[in-house]
Amino acid sequence: MTHLLDSSALLAHYLGEPGAERVQALFEDTAVVLGTSILALFEVEWRLLQLGLEETARAGEITKYRASLDEILVVDGSVHAEGIRLRAGASTRLSAMDTLIAASASLRNATLVHRDPHFLAIPRDFLRQETLPEK
Repeated sequence: MTHLLDSSALLAHYLGEPGAERVQALFEDTAVVLGTSILALFEVEWRLLQLGLEETARAGEITKYRASLDEILVVDGSVHAEGIRLRAGASTRLSAMDTLIAASASLRNATLVHRDPHFLAIPRDFLRQETLPEK
């Protein structure tokens, strides 16, 4: 995997917000191996629920993203351990969910694509990042 999409990147794409074009370009680039964390998909589906999408529509959107991605990573003991390392090295507090998503990218040596400034608290030598424009 070369790039891991955070929920913020997936939502920017889905909602057509700033950064959507970059995410679309990643989907279309044949040199990119694109993935996400199951936790990011959870966050996306939760946001779709908050936006009022019914269960069938939400499931359809998640299915489309799953089909467009090369990998969907699960959380295991190695993600747990890497999450502890990243959170301990961060300059400010990160949520557990975001820490584990970042840890998934770090373990795969993938670039985390996001638009959440709090990820920048993770030292650059711990994690490669691409920050999308804010909405």
